[in-house]
Parts: sequence; C-alpha cells; structure tokens
Amino acid sequence: MFTLTEVASLNDIQPTYRILKPWWDVFMDYLGLVMLMLAIFAMTMQVTKDQVACLPCMDDSDEISAAKSTFFAEQNAEKATTSARATAATVVTPTPPVNKDFPSEAVQELSATQQTALAAEKYANQPKPRGVQTNLDFQQYVFINQICYHVALPWYSKYFPYLTLIHTIVLMVSSNFWFKYPKTSSKIEHFVSILGRCFESPWTTKALSETACEDSEENKQRFTSTSSTPKQVSIEGKDKGTDDDPSTPMLGVKFSADKPIAEAPSSMTILDKKDGEQAKALFEKVRKFRAHVEDSDLIYKLYVAQTSVKTVKFIFILFYTSTFLAEIKFRHICEPDITQLTGYEKYFCTHNMAFMLKKLLITYVALILIYGMTGLYSLFWVFRRPLKEYSFEKVREESSFSDIPDVKNDFAFLLHMVDQYDQLYSKRFGVFLSEVSENKLREISLNHEWTFEKLRQLVTHNAQDQQELHLFMLSGLPNAVFDLTDLEVLKLELIPEVRFSAKVSQMTSLQELHLCHCPAKVEQTGFSFLRDHLRCLHVKFTDVAEIPPWVYLLRSLRELNLTGGLNSENNKMIGLESMRDLRHLKTLCLKSNLTKIPTNITDLSPHLIRLVVHNDGTKLLVLNSLKKMTSLIELELLSCELERIPHAIFSLINLQELDLKSNNIRTIEEIISFQHVKRLTCLKLWHNKIITIPSSIGQIKSLEALHLSHNKLESLPTALFHLPKLRHLDVSHNSITVLPPDVGLVHNLQHLAINSNKLEALPKPLFRCVKLKVLCLGHNALTTLPDAVGQLVQLAHLELKGNCLDRLPAHLGNCRLLHKSGLIVEDHLFDTLPVEVKESISQETEKSGL
Repeated sequence: MFTLTEVASLNDIQPTYRILKPWWDVFMDYLGLVMLMLAIFAMTMQVTKDQVACLPCMDDSDEISAAKSTFFAEQNAEKATTSARATAATVVTPTPPVNKDFPSEAVQELSATQQTALAAEKYANQPKPRGVQTNLDFQQYVFINQICYHVALPWYSKYFPYLTLIHTIVLMVSSNFWFKYPKTSSKIEHFVSILGRCFESPWTTKALSETACEDSEENKQRFTSTSSTPKQVSIEGKDKGTDDDPSTPMLGVKFSADKPIAEAPSSMTILDKKDGEQAKALFEKVRKFRAHVEDSDLIYKLYVAQTSVKTVKFIFILFYTSTFLAEIKFRHICEPDITQLTGYEKYFCTHNMAFMLKKLLITYVALILIYGMTGLYSLFWVFRRPLKEYSFEKVREESSFSDIPDVKNDFAFLLHMVDQYDQLYSKRFGVFLSEVSENKLREISLNHEWTFEKLRQLVTHNAQDQQELHLFMLSGLPNAVFDLTDLEVLKLELIPEVRFSAKVSQMTSLQELHLCHCPAKVEQTGFSFLRDHLRCLHVKFTDVAEIPPWVYLLRSLRELNLTGGLNSENNKMIGLESMRDLRHLKTLCLKSNLTKIPTNITDLSPHLIRLVVHNDGTKLLVLNSLKKMTSLIELELLSCELERIPHAIFSLINLQELDLKSNNIRTIEEIISFQHVKRLTCLKLWHNKIITIPSSIGQIKSLEALHLSHNKLESLPTALFHLPKLRHLDVSHNSITVLPPDVGLVHNLQHLAINSNKLEALPKPLFRCVKLKVLCLGHNALTTLPDAVGQLVQLAHLELKGNCLDRLPAHLGNCRLLHKSGLIVEDHLFDTLPVEVKESISQETEKSGL
C-alpha cells in the first residue's frame, strides 16, 4: 500500500522551477494531486470494507418442491394439534382453556400429552414466515461470498482505485519529465540559476533605472531643443559645406547624435566592486549559455511530447472509464460451480462498496475531463505560434538597450515559458543580452577603478621628452584620461571598446594617438577636436574593418601609420581613395603584406614627403605607381623581398633618403642611375646579400651617408672614397680584409663603422680624416693601433673591443673629446695606458657626468 508522502514525491519539483510552469501545468498538477488523494482514499476503503453478501437463488422446480414441503408440514402440524386437544378432553379433571395467559406453574402440572397438545396449538396460532428456508451454515456463506466476489463482481469494481493510482502517477511523471530528463534538466537548472541571479542582480535595477533617467532627460532635451534651436540632421554623403564648418557632414562617416547621458547621483554612478564583478560574470554566463542552448530544440520537443502524452492518456482514460461506469452495481447474480457443495446453482449478491465507488468514479471522470480540457488548451498554446523564436521588441522599445538580440530554439522556448509566469523576468534578463548594457557596466567599473590619480602615476616621458600614457588590455577608456590636459602621447593597446566623448576636447596638448587593436568610436564633438588637433596616428589592426572610418577625415594629420593585413584583395577596402582629405599628411607608413603599391595612394602624391612600406617578407611585385610620387623625400621599402633596386625609384627627383633594408638584393649595378636623383643624400642598403660595390657609386656626388652593413662585401672600391660629401659610412658585419688607403681622401668623414670584419691593419691615411667623431673597429683582427690615432682630435667614440691588441697608444690622450664611456675596449688594455692619460679620460668622464 502506498502512502501519500511516498507518491507525492513524484510531483515534488524544486520551488525554483515554478517560473517554468505556466498556469495550466500548475492547475494540472493540483488536479493530479486531487486524483492521487481520491485513488488512495478509494484504495483504503476497498481494503477495509470491500466485500459481497450472497444468498441462494432458486428456479421454478425448486420453488414447487419447497411449496409442497411447506403444505405437508402445515397439515402435519394441524393434525398434531387436533389430536392433542382430543386427548386433553378425555381427562377427568377439568382443565381451563390453554392460552398464553396461563401461568407456567399450571402448565408444568399438566401431563406430557396435554403439554404437547398445547404446544401444537400455540404453533398453529403463530404467523407463518415468508421466503425460502435454507439449511446452509455460516462457513458455507463465507465460502460463497468469497467465490462470488471473484466470479460475479466486474473487474473494474475491484481494480478501479489501483487504475486511478497508476494513471495519476503516469500523468504526474509526464507533467514533470522535462525537469528530470538528464539532457534537459541540466540546461533547465542552469537557466533557472542564471535567470534568478539576473533578476536579483543590483546591476539590473541600476541599468533599468538609468534607462528611465536617460529617457526623461532625453525627452526634456528634445523639448528644449524643439522650442529653442533647430534640430540637427545627420547626413551621410559628400562634404557640401566649407572645411572650417564643424557642423558640416563628413564623407564616409555617419555621425549619430549620441544620447547625452544625464549626470546621475553618486548613488547611481558608483557600483559596488563585488556586485560589478558578479554582473560581469553573469554577462559571460549568459553569453555561453545562449551559445550552448540556442543550437538545439530538445527541450521544446520534449515538452510537446509530454503534453501530447497527457492528452492521449486523457482520451484513453475517458473512453474506457465511460464504458465501465454503468457496470458498478449494487446487485449481482452469481453462478459459481459449487452445486455439489451447497445444493444451489445461483446466488443473489450485494456489493456494499458499489455506491461509494460509483460516486468516486463520477468524481474521477469529472476531474479527468477538466484535466483533459486543460491539456488540450496547452497543446493549442504550443502550436498556436512559433515558440522557437522570441523577440525582445517590446523591451527594446521600453529601454535604451536597442541592441538586445532576438533568440531562437530552446532559449526562446524557455523565455516563452517564463513569460507565462511573469514577463518581468524576461525583461530584466534581456539586460544581460545587450552589449550596450555590458559596455555601460564596464564603463562604470572602469571609471571606479581607474581614477585620475592612478592614471597620473602612469604618465611617463618618452625619448622625445613628451608626456606619454600607455594603457594596455583594459575593458574601455576611462573617463579620467580626458582630464589629463597636458598629455601629449596616448597609447591604447588591446582595448575592445574605445569611445572618445566630447570631453576629449579638454586634452589640448594631445598630438599623437596609438590605437593597437582598439576599435574606436568618436562622438561628433570629439571628432571635430581630433580633426583639428591630432598630428600623428598609429593604427594596428588584424582586419581592415577595424580601421575607424574617421581616420581618413583627420585633415590636420601629419603622420599616419597603418599596421595590419592590407593585401591586394583588400586594397579597395582600405579607403585610400578617401585619403585625399588628408591635405596635411606628410608621412604614410604601411606595415603589411602588400604585393603592389596601391594605385589610389597617388592621390597623396602632391603633399606626401615620406612613404614607408614594411612588407614583413611578402614580395612586392609592382611599384609603377611610385613614379607619380615625385614629391617624396624619404622612401623606405623594408622586407619586400626585392632582388634589385626598383627602376621606379630613379624617377623620384626629390628623393633625399632611400632605405632598402632587409631585402634580397645581390647586385647594385643599376646604382649609377642615382646620378639623376640629384638630391639623394642617404642610401641604406643594409641587411641584404650584396657581394660587390660597383665603381659607378662614385657618380652619386650628393651622397652623404651610405649604409652597407650586414652584407657579403669582401672589398671596397676606391671610387667610394671619392664622394666629396660623404660623412657617414657603415660597412660593418661584412668580410672586408683591407681598408683602401684612399679612405684618407674623404675629408668630411665623421662616422666610420667597419667593425665585425676581417681587418688586420689600418692604413695611415685613415688618420687624415680629422673630422672623425665615431670610429668603430671592434671585432676585427687588428694587432696594433697606430700612434697617429692621436691626430683625430674630434674623436668622441672609439670601439676597439674584440681585436688582438696588446696595448693602447699613449697618443689617445690627444683626443680631448674621448671619454671613458666612449672608449669601448677591454679593461686590461685600458690599464696599459699611461696613468696621466687614464686620469685625463676619467676626469673628462666625471666632468661630463657633472
């Protein structure tokens, strides 16, 4: 026998799951509980009181025999009475008439014959009983009742309570199976947990409250602007106004009038750090849960299946119950095969539980009917509209979070179920689906953590003695940055959300901005300031789409550095056609993987004076567009896998500096063509594979600096030392064995680097270059340093480390500008100098330190 507590556990669902149970499920659960109680009550009554009472039932022949026996018995009784009366009359002693009033003492004095006569008369005067007399004893009646309970009583009367219990258990299991099935219960449990935390999160209340504040402030400002000033219209199109008009719409950028955020009270702007961290965790959980649940519809299918099972179960119960309802009767005819034991073939039986069972069955049918109608409604609700799609349109209209996305599949179905409980849950839950809401949370937490004092401590001075601030991997740009009015360089790296508000106009000293993997947005007022004040911009990106479109509209920009993927397929997406608006751009640096110089870059040719292409090992094939950039003064083609000097370069008549570092150049025979580039002063061919230098290099009369380090040179041509203006010569890290004596002809030489070669001796004419300030001779095979080194009176840097010297000449003391810090030599060699020379060099070092 089941107890109520044991069976009720089948319907024991955690209270937190109530938010996923619509009213019909709750109503059906209560109906199931009532049916469960009805079944247990019926079972209790049946166990304690269910039985039948039977009596023999005769046919016509049995009735005639019984009538004859009764007639003869009556005649025999009448004869016995007459005989008794006659016998009593023959007695001499007179006797009074016998009646019921005689005292018992008088009767006892009569004779036996008289007493018999009196008894017969008394029997004759008694009323005759009706019905059939049987000679069955009590044990036989018990046996007959047991037999007839199983033979005559319908099965439904005996098993109705048990069927009711089984059906109720099936319905209860069907109602809550989706809460128990492992593949759905885990998702449901996770969803309910997240939903409860989102509902109770302080950030939810704060976000909705700020939305209300913003809406009221927006309405107020709208009313003010409508009544006082004309409404500004945002236009996306070509520039139709003057350049100096700050309100003129800009090409390629659509500026929307961002909602001004009202200054909230301090209680609204400060969020507890713990609450903020919990809200951040909730955003991450919601994002992962959505990705996990939105790709399947198992929960929806299981709910539809269990609802269909309940409906089919209702139809089945109603069908067979209505059929057997009429079979529950009080009277039954029983015909057991026990004639040889009792002498009767039929029995008339009564079922004492028939009345109660019929009432309970009618009640059960009524409950099942109500249950089934509710189940049909639930099916109608399930198929009435698509439950695998959920729209937050109403929430988007009521709040400022217009980016709340619509969801689908199981995620949508769960939200539909929650709406049947309380729509406020989904509204508050939608806050954690909005990126705008997440960004606001990050902004509040960020501003609370990064105060003005903390940022001020991070400000440093760079090599150009500029005040610089470098922010790395923050969630956003703190508002306190805009209060650093004397900041000159701002570097932002790996910050996912950078927003320049109107407060950026306070940074009047800002001239250089670095955006390293930082998609940046700017308000229109802030853009006007950056457009007029920003001078240098560095943008590092992975995808071209990360480049902010407003970059190409900074008309006061002097230098632009773009680092990222700009291959030939994406050249059209770079937006270089819009660079014509960068009227003051002087320097353009492209560090990418280009296969050709973009043709649109020629739009910058009238004012661009420096172009840097760092190709990071990708071969640059087409450079014809360079011919049109005649205004270029500096050109750098780094790591472009060039094998020869491009002929397009020889058309750059204004070129002064050329850098072809880290290419694959082996020969430079075409270097003679540089004689047409009259203004070329600096040529950098370092980090290549050049074997020889042609004598035609002497034709480049304007050359002042030549960098040939890290090549494969074994000798230097004498024509190299006939360049009259040569001041800087770097041939380090080669295989040069002999330095030609003609080196003394370069009277203007100030810097000579020939370290890391194979020199064994230095020519004496070298020391005629009295203007030498830097002489690098380290890591060679020198055995002696001539005393003539003392003639280099302007020498300030001398590198000798890594040679085979055994001493240093005392004439180094004549080099008055040579300090200990500028003398790169082993300590034991320095000790070979005379004491006065060492003291002189050391004193000069101390003075310079002071």
